[in-house]
Amino acid sequence: MELPVKEEISVEDEAVDESIFKDCSKIAFYRRQKQQLSKKSTYQALLDSVTTGKDSTRFRIINEATKVPLLAEVFGIEGNIFRLKINEETPLKPRYEVPDVLTSKPNTVRLISCSGDAGSLVLADGKGDLKCHITANPFQVDLVSEEEVVISINSLGQLYFEHLQIPLTQRATREKEDVSVNTSQENQEDLGLWEEKFRKFVDVKVNGPASIGLDFSLYGFEHLYGIPQHAESHQLKNTGDGDAYRLYNLDVYGYKIHNKMGIYGSVPYLLAHKLGRTFGIFWLNSSETLVEINTEPAGKDTGTQMGPVAAKQKARSRTDVRWMSESGIIDVFLLTGPTPSDIFKQYSSLTGTQAMPPLFSLGYHQCRWNYEDEQDVKAVDAGFDKHDIPYDVMWLDIEHTEGKRYFTWDKKRFPNPKRMQALLQNKKRKLVVISDPHIKIDPDYSVYTKAEEQGFFVKNHEGGDFEGVCWPGLSSYLDFTNPKVREWYSGLFAFSVYQGSTDILYIWNDMNEPSVFRGPEQTMPKNAIHHGNWEHRELHNIYGFYQQKATAEGLIQRSQGKERPFVLTRSFFAGSQNYGAVWTGDNKADWSYLKISIPMLLTLSITGISFCGADVGGFVGNPGAELLVRWYQAGAYQPFFRGHASIKTERREPWLFGEPHTRLIREAIRERYALLPYWYSLFYRAHVASEPIMRPLWVEFPDELETFGVEDEYMLGSALLVHPVTEPKATLVDVFLPGSSEVWYDSKTFASWEGACIVKIPVGLDTIPVFQRGGSIVPAKMTVGKSTGWMVDAPYRLRVALSNKGSAVGELYLDDGHSFQYLHQKQFLHRKFCFCSGVLSNSCADERGHYPSECVVEQIFVLGLKQQPSSVTTHSPDGKDQPVAFTYCAKTSTLSLEKLSLNIGTDWEVHIK
Repeated sequence: MELPVKEEISVEDEAVDESIFKDCSKIAFYRRQKQQLSKKSTYQALLDSVTTGKDSTRFRIINEATKVPLLAEVFGIEGNIFRLKINEETPLKPRYEVPDVLTSKPNTVRLISCSGDAGSLVLADGKGDLKCHITANPFQVDLVSEEEVVISINSLGQLYFEHLQIPLTQRATREKEDVSVNTSQENQEDLGLWEEKFRKFVDVKVNGPASIGLDFSLYGFEHLYGIPQHAESHQLKNTGDGDAYRLYNLDVYGYKIHNKMGIYGSVPYLLAHKLGRTFGIFWLNSSETLVEINTEPAGKDTGTQMGPVAAKQKARSRTDVRWMSESGIIDVFLLTGPTPSDIFKQYSSLTGTQAMPPLFSLGYHQCRWNYEDEQDVKAVDAGFDKHDIPYDVMWLDIEHTEGKRYFTWDKKRFPNPKRMQALLQNKKRKLVVISDPHIKIDPDYSVYTKAEEQGFFVKNHEGGDFEGVCWPGLSSYLDFTNPKVREWYSGLFAFSVYQGSTDILYIWNDMNEPSVFRGPEQTMPKNAIHHGNWEHRELHNIYGFYQQKATAEGLIQRSQGKERPFVLTRSFFAGSQNYGAVWTGDNKADWSYLKISIPMLLTLSITGISFCGADVGGFVGNPGAELLVRWYQAGAYQPFFRGHASIKTERREPWLFGEPHTRLIREAIRERYALLPYWYSLFYRAHVASEPIMRPLWVEFPDELETFGVEDEYMLGSALLVHPVTEPKATLVDVFLPGSSEVWYDSKTFASWEGACIVKIPVGLDTIPVFQRGGSIVPAKMTVGKSTGWMVDAPYRLRVALSNKGSAVGELYLDDGHSFQYLHQKQFLHRKFCFCSGVLSNSCADERGHYPSECVVEQIFVLGLKQQPSSVTTHSPDGKDQPVAFTYCAKTSTLSLEKLSLNIGTDWEVHIK
């Protein structure tokens, strides 16, 4: 991988041919598992070996052919979670167990052995609503609820466990090998036991093959979701042979859509939903992982072994999910729901909730690779003001540095970065710069020399620093799995260390899969060595997670723990939600990528990562004016809202496409800013109550079958339904409005519809189909400023949309928007709005919070008020009643109250008679 010093690295080094990535047929552990399982070797649980400890129940499992024992542990965890761990009883050396993802040691619940015959064991969690049936021969685990099996483990006999072996070179005499290991040369090469060849690369495995696998059968479930990141539909599809979903973080520039290949991030967590129950499977493993899915319709006899309880399952449909990982142990959490919101809480109790973002980060972000220099930044910033378009954050890509050396500035282009930041700060705006994990090998670059002296880089398998090619040329890669490296890296963000940085500068972690140009599959070799002597293969998918964690901690430390960080990462894992935002990577300026962004973001959202978005306009290529307008309209209603473009593309700042396009983009961005009180309140709910922000319809309407496959529209919180226009030249869209007892209001015209129907909505280029759900109250700002910082004192508007019963509820969360004082000093306001029997009230939703606010509610719309009132009065706690002037529109059944002055933070009522 040696590289002449003078060689230029360009976008072509990243924009590689798809053929450099593996499909399933090229993955040796997949081939081995498929081959072995066709031979049906079975495992048996030795139930006479059961021991019950404080936290878990343990027993041995033995493979009938090899007689090598495994150790199984079953845990009950608070909140209706079961955990199953399977490891070698006496491994040659420890096998990797993923650290740092679980936010704390889960609180266990003692499982009580309650019955079972000689060949089985039944464990219950004390409440008795869920029982865990363990069958000895063949080994099987069933989770049973009210006499019905919800899920079976190993009912298809696909438990697979390759044992670590003594390296071939150390064997004096060849011991009896694992039956799955045939030592003929040809077979070894085909199965990649000790060496795996792909293109010109050879992956040497010191301890031989170490893969694991297990099957799960979900009864009555046909709809599965999750396991991001794939450019695929929200509902997971059946996988044919050789077509598994791959979880392996890779830098895939301009990735193909409708494809199951792994891209930038991996969350090995899957949700299944049916009428009456939602269920989750969290497979805690950070090595390369493949997931196969097969749904059998009801009544089909699959000819598999049937336990007594399973016999009655035949009448129900069944989905089989098979997880396969290259190494590590089996460590799986079964989240038993039963509702979607229970599942979200269960998952976040393990991996944490979405970090509370600073308010500015919910505004619009302007990025490209690259803004050329300080003058360019100044001109683009002025362009937003000239065209009256709000924005909050200017972004600088790799060209802002001195020769791609992170934590530096190009002295010609950015001679005075503090002056540039002062210009932005005066307008209450921020700056984000990029910081990648590869460090240029250069003895005159202090970040490199200090890391090299302390041994902070990932090592190659010979023990020297791993060297690979990325943007700076030959580079070494920081070993973020090492806590000392993370601590040191966090320190690099201190203002005294990062010259030219100020407190308005925030960070973007890119290329952290990690991307290694000309490496195997554009990444690091699997036998590179990390802290603790672990091979890269064990922890590949968690590398980017650790960089974002270290970066977020660095931004917190530089403010002495006072200020919330903002960090965007491209690569991620389960738990990345604790540290910031994620985006969908290098998408294309094409309608199909606008369309696929919706299911991709829905999948991230339900797997814990609420702060997510897609590059508006598409990163690769040049969008036409219509596509760009539609993408801004979609992005304005997605959590992370950033325009971005690649280095070879034409400039596309929002005002460059002429009228009416500039006006339409301005309107979309201004709609985003007006709704920020609602957005910020949703982020608070995500942070404290694990509720996704962007929600598939099935999450809000879990008992309506018609919602289970919908992915072209979604709920924003529980109040707004958004149906972005994703087709060119569209004049009409079919919008599905769910819920037979619901009423829906067009958020612009206030026209209303009963739920459970498809409505044909005419769409001009100025139309964003957004509907407010009856029964909700949405807070918004009356005026929009140049950035979020200018809107702190702007008055509020409340849009009260009445349900069929004439009632509505909503909430508002408010704090200083940037510090941790909401957490440590309880400096926040959480208000509840309620409309019932003609009275709208504002009351305190959380007595613990206190935050002074001068803001007032100035305008109230009540939608769905069936008759004109005779009087409207406001009541405040001091007893003064004030009559209010109002207008009523009979055509839309809308009451408008203007020129109010009701303080947002005090209790009051509005009486409508």
